[in-house]
Amino acid sequence: MEEIKLFGKWSFEGIQIQDPGLKQYISVKPVYVPHSMGRHEHGKFHKAKVNIVERLINNLMRPGSTAGKKTRAINLVKNALEMINIRTGENPIQVLVDAITNTAPREETTRIAMGGISYASAVDIAPQRRVDLAIKYLVQAIAGRGGSSLNAFEENFAQELIMAAKNSQESRAVKRKDEIERIAVSAR
Repeated sequence: MEEIKLFGKWSFEGIQIQDPGLKQYISVKPVYVPHSMGRHEHGKFHKAKVNIVERLINNLMRPGSTAGKKTRAINLVKNALEMINIRTGENPIQVLVDAITNTAPREETTRIAMGGISYASAVDIAPQRRVDLAIKYLVQAIAGRGGSSLNAFEENFAQELIMAAKNSQESRAVKRKDEIERIAVSAR
């Protein structure tokens, strides 16, 4: 039987998730094209079973040029993964998983009100929310880099994922994670 590869190019075999807390919530189930047509929508915690590449694509469809255009978002991700493969020589799925692991915050603050007084308190983050926030921070960092053309978007996408996978402080998503955790430490 032939191995299932993402877009017929990249294998899901040997993908390592370094953070043991996120293993259950980052799905690297093999798919040809990351498009499940929303089958996960009506089940509690079923989005954890959706392939991580599709979750990234779904997050890319924000208001703007890619709002509701899944085919366009899939092509953007496909081209960005190709650029990552060319630049690093690594499996781009592994780079994406490493980027998500490195940008997932472990702690954040919440507002607690008691008798008319409210204060911030540090709380641990659930693994599902960690993955959601990591994807959100990556998408925001990519969109924040600017670039009017789709080619610039794909290049920024690839560059941000590579830097986040290396846990570089030049990555906007890693900076955002560190900022959230720093605020939580000061709220203890």
